[in-house]
Amino acid sequence: MRPILLLAFAVPLAAAPLEIVRPVISDSDGGAVLPASFEHVPGETLFYFCRVGGFQKTADEKIHLGYTVEAADPKGVPIMEPFHQEIVDEVTPQDKEWMPKIQTEIMVPPLAGSGTYKITVKVEDLIAKAKTESSIPFQVRGRDVAPSDTLTVRNFQFFRSEDDTQPLDRAAYRPGDGVWAQFDIIGFQFGPKNKIDISYVTSVITESGKVLWTQPQPEAEQSESFYPKRYISASMGITLQNNIRPGTYTIAVQVKDAVGNQTYEARQTFVVE
Repeated sequence: MRPILLLAFAVPLAAAPLEIVRPVISDSDGGAVLPASFEHVPGETLFYFCRVGGFQKTADEKIHLGYTVEAADPKGVPIMEPFHQEIVDEVTPQDKEWMPKIQTEIMVPPLAGSGTYKITVKVEDLIAKAKTESSIPFQVRGRDVAPSDTLTVRNFQFFRSEDDTQPLDRAAYRPGDGVWAQFDIIGFQFGPKNKIDISYVTSVITESGKVLWTQPQPEAEQSESFYPKRYISASMGITLQNNIRPGTYTIAVQVKDAVGNQTYEARQTFVVE
């Protein structure tokens, strides 16, 4: 009986798949990693970092990666233009533990609403013809203004002065006082490039309907932006004359949306005692 020969064949190891590893968000360049529960605020700049593993090299130890970083709000609307970059480098056998680093800055929109936002990174290995992507969420605690399908004014509040942070429970003033009001304009339409064209005029009216004061010139907001403005934060202020009569007065706000061809008037009262 002839002996049976057992032949062992070497099976090549499969290359590790292209992957994005250790994605983190910080509030400074090279700063500490923030927990997923951390709440960012509108206007803040985030610093995103990650590494790329499983890439392939050419015969002369070169790598060639392309990547895109995107960020979107809770409704999936992009908050920034996609950031694209390529990585071309030489990786020698001594660098076998090294992984390319992706880093970029992302600004939270100044009028961002609350919710869960998302950063998505897409990587392509141009040598191996492989692709991968990964997403990481982050929380934003913004100022929420109820949406509207048509032009309107919301959150009208009275203050003692421009510097006050707490609105008055009761809008009552005395002759010679300053009257300060803040309100939000929402429900306007957008043109190309998220263009908006909003103007408003405020007036003070007596109980009999007489106009005591009107803004000399309308306040205007004309701008374009990558991320659409959710609302406009507006304000007005006057100083009451020392001889003004006690009574109830009305502040009328006439708003015009030139892009959407809309108008709206809001009225709020205050008392002079």
